[in-house]
Amino acid sequence: MARSARGARPRTRAGRLRAGTGRLKAGAGQLRTRAEHLRTSAEARFPVVGEVTGRLLSANLLDAATRLAAQAFLASIPLLFAVAAFTPSGVREQLRESLRGLFGLTGRADLELQQVLGNSSGELRETTGVIGLALALASATSFSRAMARVCERAWQLPKASTRIAAWRWLVWLGALVVFVLVQGPVREGFGAGMWLGAPLLFLLSTLVWLWTQHLLLAGRVAWLPLLPGALLAAAATNTLALSARLYMPAALNRALGEYGSLGLVLTLLSWLILVCTAITFAVTIGAVAAQEPPLDRLLDRGRGPHPVS
Repeated sequence: MARSARGARPRTRAGRLRAGTGRLKAGAGQLRTRAEHLRTSAEARFPVVGEVTGRLLSANLLDAATRLAAQAFLASIPLLFAVAAFTPSGVREQLRESLRGLFGLTGRADLELQQVLGNSSGELRETTGVIGLALALASATSFSRAMARVCERAWQLPKASTRIAAWRWLVWLGALVVFVLVQGPVREGFGAGMWLGAPLLFLLSTLVWLWTQHLLLAGRVAWLPLLPGALLAAAATNTLALSARLYMPAALNRALGEYGSLGLVLTLLSWLILVCTAITFAVTIGAVAAQEPPLDRLLDRGRGPHPVS
């Protein structure tokens, strides 16, 4: 009897284990069913939710954001050296102050930036040359093309012809450099402080992203439907800029100390991937929201995408 009782314990323990596993599976199934029901209900009440989910899953947005970040990094290097070589010292100093404020640079990272934007424009100009500058700017347009493709995918538009879009790529690059230059004084509210600078920077960012979409889409979408994407992109980039001032200084200095220039590259590229992912999602969600109820009626969807003439 004792032996049979001892033999029954393992079977009882195994039975309890199987019963517990069954309850867990049943609970997981109920959670999946409930989540599916909630998703279906949300899509029925708010059709934009289903459209946003479908667009985010079908457009390979993470791949597009990664390519955009890579092109942004590759474009920033020739643009930085071009500014250092061909602009007056006041412009270089303003760019340094804006980048220092954007990333909160201190210590070794700030010294590295100073070496690039320091008093070496004559040497850089001789090394770079006008032909080198032209080639650098031409290669930097890859960032403009990648940004244009993100906007076109968000609005499900075909690529604009090179004849129509080429000048827009160069104009957007120039405007982007100017935007980075003025970020420093705008962020500080032109001396008044962050209480004025923060809303001013958000307003300026919204205008920049509104104009960016309209320019790179070659005017195929009216201004008003582009507003949701511009607001979301401005909110995302400004939030990341504020967080960068808290995280990036220590991360950059630590990366420089442990891995040298390679660590600096990896840290900046990681941050760019995060920023470009936020921009890609913001523009796409804004495009979907502008084409779905209730915003489509408010933004006059009839004046949305139209062919390039």
